[in-house]
Amino acid sequence: MADNRIRFYLASVILLLGIISSSSNLQVFAAENLSKQKLSSLILQNEIVKEVNENPNAGWKAALNDRFANATIAEFKRLLGVKPTPKTEFLGVPIVSHDISLKLPKEFDARKTWSQCTSIARILGWGHCGSCWAFGAVESLSDRFCIKYNMNVSLSVNDLLACCGFLCGQGCNGGYPIAAWRYFKHHGVVTEECDPYFDKTGCSHPGCEPAYPTPKCQRKCVSGNLLWRESKHYGVSAYKIKSDPQDIMAEVYKNGPVEVAFTVYEDFAHYKSGVYKHLTGSNIGGHAVKLIGWGTSEDGEDYWLLANQWNRSWGDDGYFKIRRGTNECGIEHGVVAGLPSDRNVFKGVTTSDDLLVSSF
Repeated sequence: MADNRIRFYLASVILLLGIISSSSNLQVFAAENLSKQKLSSLILQNEIVKEVNENPNAGWKAALNDRFANATIAEFKRLLGVKPTPKTEFLGVPIVSHDISLKLPKEFDARKTWSQCTSIARILGWGHCGSCWAFGAVESLSDRFCIKYNMNVSLSVNDLLACCGFLCGQGCNGGYPIAAWRYFKHHGVVTEECDPYFDKTGCSHPGCEPAYPTPKCQRKCVSGNLLWRESKHYGVSAYKIKSDPQDIMAEVYKNGPVEVAFTVYEDFAHYKSGVYKHLTGSNIGGHAVKLIGWGTSEDGEDYWLLANQWNRSWGDDGYFKIRRGTNECGIEHGVVAGLPSDRNVFKGVTTSDDLLVSSF
């Protein structure tokens, strides 16, 4: 009996240590615990606009963006779909760095460098679904296919959102960006033409307004002329980029846009122009976007250039700049990407790309 009690005690201690260890391995995107009263209040506040715009050191301008007119903090929070990612998700994921001797321009904009790639300048909207983790990944991979193979392709967010399942998180309730890139590598992603985004279906179950439920995985193209398996486009790698700004810039310069995750505060919803840095408001949650370039403002502030997918009625025509080099809101610690494969791109032809699967 005594031996059983000792074994039970040891097992309890091991379990507790495991829970503590798991909690300490989470990234910093977890939101604050907000009261019901706070969650029911409007995300857009005149006081925040006033505080930012009257701050001579803000470096950016705030406004009441039409995108979130009459939206509550709870509704805004649902759009922030990056779940706190346990470090176990990164086990076996390589961290990529680049040659420090690589000469990089002071300013870079992927839209101009690869102007033939229409996907880079695309600003979309995902309705009331926390699918930013999927959009950031799919849009970046679409860009990289065009850059590498000179082909404009629109890949399906719906495939990733619906079919990755618990391995990527919880669909419209949030996911892990690095898991999206692993999905590309192991399962591929079909085209938007095959499996279009579901944003016009709305909310189908009681009590979920204004959120959308995660769509069901059909594994069947909506068009009878397309086959699911033949519509798949693959990645050959999934990796994290070293958090040094030089490495992030080199990755974008050499391979194209990347997916980044960062912590969103209340004031970010009010961004209109300039170089954002957090000034006021609570931590609402984690968000993923596409990083497409960098530069330095007229005031000498180094910045990252990013495409958000909250439609063009938010921010600077859908884009924003955020302070570079200081890990603002954790943005330099959550950079992930992968390289595209030519599998299914050139029918019946296999090249060296498919041999790279084990390299990253």
